[in-house]
Amino acid sequence: MVYERRYPVGAEISDQCAHFRLWAPAAKKVTLVAKNKSTQLKVVMTPEQNGYSSCVVPDLKPGTLYQFQFDNDATLYPDPASRYQPLGPHGPSQLEANSYEWSDADWPGLANVNNVIYEMHVGTFTQEGSFQAAARELPELAALGINVIELMPVNEFDGEFGWGYDGVALYAPYHAYGTPDDLRHFIDRAHALGIGVILDVVYNHIGSSGCYLPKFSKDYLSARYQSDWGDVFNFDGENCGPVREFIINNAIYWIKEFHFDGFRLDATQQIFDASEEHIIAAIVCAARTAAGDKKILIIGENEPQQRKLLQSFQENGYGLDSLWNDDFHHSCKVAMTGRTGAYFTDYKGEAQEFVASIKYGFLFQGQWYKWQKQRRGSPVLDLPPNMFVHYLQSHDQVANGGRGKRIQQLTNPALLRALTGLLLLGPQTPMLFQGQEFGASAPFLYFADNNKDIVDLVAKGRNEFLYQFLPLATPAMQPYLYRPENVATFEQCKLNLYERETNADIYQLHKELLQLRRTDTVLSGQNYSNIDGAALSATVFVLRYFASTPNNDRLLIINLGRDLSLSPAPDPLLAPHEHHDWTLYWSSEFPQYGGHGAGEMSTQDDWLMPGLCAALLKPIAISATETAAQEA
Repeated sequence: MVYERRYPVGAEISDQCAHFRLWAPAAKKVTLVAKNKSTQLKVVMTPEQNGYSSCVVPDLKPGTLYQFQFDNDATLYPDPASRYQPLGPHGPSQLEANSYEWSDADWPGLANVNNVIYEMHVGTFTQEGSFQAAARELPELAALGINVIELMPVNEFDGEFGWGYDGVALYAPYHAYGTPDDLRHFIDRAHALGIGVILDVVYNHIGSSGCYLPKFSKDYLSARYQSDWGDVFNFDGENCGPVREFIINNAIYWIKEFHFDGFRLDATQQIFDASEEHIIAAIVCAARTAAGDKKILIIGENEPQQRKLLQSFQENGYGLDSLWNDDFHHSCKVAMTGRTGAYFTDYKGEAQEFVASIKYGFLFQGQWYKWQKQRRGSPVLDLPPNMFVHYLQSHDQVANGGRGKRIQQLTNPALLRALTGLLLLGPQTPMLFQGQEFGASAPFLYFADNNKDIVDLVAKGRNEFLYQFLPLATPAMQPYLYRPENVATFEQCKLNLYERETNADIYQLHKELLQLRRTDTVLSGQNYSNIDGAALSATVFVLRYFASTPNNDRLLIINLGRDLSLSPAPDPLLAPHEHHDWTLYWSSEFPQYGGHGAGEMSTQDDWLMPGLCAALLKPIAISATETAAQEA
């Protein structure tokens, strides 16, 4: 029986049969063991070239459980390319048929323009922690102004809770979140509301618990490289071809079978490959080809801040759309907390850093970086702002505080409102971490339901990482560092969505800022030619959006310190248009946000810039009499 496969490995089902294919080059005999209700079926698979084996089995239905045996070993193993693991990574794989009826035929995909990203962990976004529960909240996110959801990893991992970065069955949605069709419904519903969905994928290492890849071939993993988090894939060693094929088709699979709109590539600096075509470039190229006419968005996390990831294929780059900008976050965190320990060492949180970040993206583009005792970054001065993702909170940065506290619990509310204004009105792509929009009280801690063999090692490794922040390494702090494997650590991280009402002022701030970003053509980037900025003091800076149409600029003033009276004001960015003056357009101190009120800013004799405040000004025409009075 001839079967035309959609993907090189895994189980695929048609109306008449099920086709199984895997790569296990060391095995002399591979046996499929399938169970359907009370019936067990064993089929010896047919060897193919290059270590593959396959078989076609008639009359197997969706829901059939199956595993594999090698040679004379009675041990049963799940499919490395399993589409679903209903009992977790150690149990049997389940035969799945993609029969979901999509309603998103008109969905155009995601371009890298005017996006607002929302980072979501499915297990803690709702109390239920499921795809279905998250789907019910999508209309609220759309009303907020979110148009991209970035799902933290949803591939199968060991345990009943975790972040997802220790995935072991990369083709299978995590069973505790729901079925594959539940995930498809989530994405379909998001598209109906105008929201794209990208997936956080982990190709830099594989999880240590529940990983059976080495049982199929030792060449799945590399002995040449070491990662900070576990074994890495063999992308450039002996027999690497099937491994590259496995990962590249994983990306294709998520695009085609689940209609994901792209990816966030985790820790790209630890995806090791010395091949002529780097695996990242191969993944990006294959994903874009798989998407066809639909645009997809591919974002990277890259600690060294390497330009190569953002360069096009024609420039021998990897073709990503944008990168997370840790520099912006670090400056904001230092400004809000005053703490400069560990990897915050090289930041002052002062005005000049923010001006540079808004104008040029990364702060470190090849300069000396004291914390790492080496140069960091490469020049990106010419790249547009949408190639940088800015954020005040992320899963890592909240959890790395040790106690998982949200930023509003660590800083002055007025200062946070001001920097929220900078984040959401700035030209870079803003990202919110779940619950940030309403000042969630739930912490976000590192949690992982590891098995007993590694639980102490994981907890020890996590604490050693946190000890770079010296206060967290003190004996007095130890009782307050949560054990990752405790279910209570996980449960307390679940959002209370009723806080949208109890914290209505914070929610209103984010809603109105996103509406302003969306509807004002200058702020949205549809009607400005460039942005310039200047530091007026160590704590005060100004950004001017030069509009493409006359007399329509925007002026954003941020004061991170005490009141400043600037007299004189010898900076041309403050100068109004001829026959115009500036008038207050928006302020982080509006009372509906919990602020103390904001009146018109004086721009005549001097500039009074209120402390801990962001103010957006726009031009207003003045009469000839007023003009004459000013000129006099």
